Amino acid sequence: MNRYYVAGLTVLVGSLAATITHAMGTDNPVLTKVMIDQLEVRETDEHTPGVLDAEGWIGKDLEKLWIKTDMEYVDGEMEDAELQLLYSRAVSAYWDLQLGIRHDFKPSPEQTWGAIGLEGLAPGFIKTDAAVFFSDDGQSELRLQTEYEFMLSQKLVLTPELELIAYGNTLDEHQQANGLASISAGVRLAYEIHREFAPYIGVHWSSLHGDTADLRTANGEKRQDTQWVVGIRVWF
Repeated sequence: MNRYYVAGLTVLVGSLAATITHAMGTDNPVLTKVMIDQLEVRETDEHTPGVLDAEGWIGKDLEKLWIKTDMEYVDGEMEDAELQLLYSRAVSAYWDLQLGIRHDFKPSPEQTWGAIGLEGLAPGFIKTDAAVFFSDDGQSELRLQTEYEFMLSQKLVLTPELELIAYGNTLDEHQQANGLASISAGVRLAYEIHREFAPYIGVHWSSLHGDTADLRTANGEKRQDTQWVVGIRVWF
């Protein structure tokens, strides 16, 4: 991690410390939340990967420190792992501006990124997370994630989701190529035993595109894959 990202991390921590110190002396208390959106096993023809998609925050109404992580294990080994540390500030009733850093531990070689994005609710109350990342080796990435919750009953929740990823440059060592790289979509049906705890089943579909698909299929990945999933969603 180079000095620019270390400096950015220092600014983030300092901003949060000032926010918390100020909040402790007002009627706007410091709050926390942890959300494990997906803790699941996916069934494929060859492997049974385990996936963790989680995030948490600490702060007050307008300013928070977010931590986001996304990991995938296959046959007991970590294949994908990223961690984001973000300073978030509300810019409207439904949107937060987020600035920070992201580090990809897997796949190798590792990458470190600067991050800027918007997270909130699009019209129709569609949960949206749009971010642009700039890596320390000259890459750029656009990532768009959306999901929506359909309440089928007081306990049953159907959640479709969509993710798009595109890169600005071609880096063969990271198997990333200019243009649209991947599209993934899924739908999960959850039963809320409690509002904070819900097991679910579903299906996840992913597709590689463009030159990124050529780079990764040459390394053994599938161009398209459909996976049945079972997991739990927890927040507290």
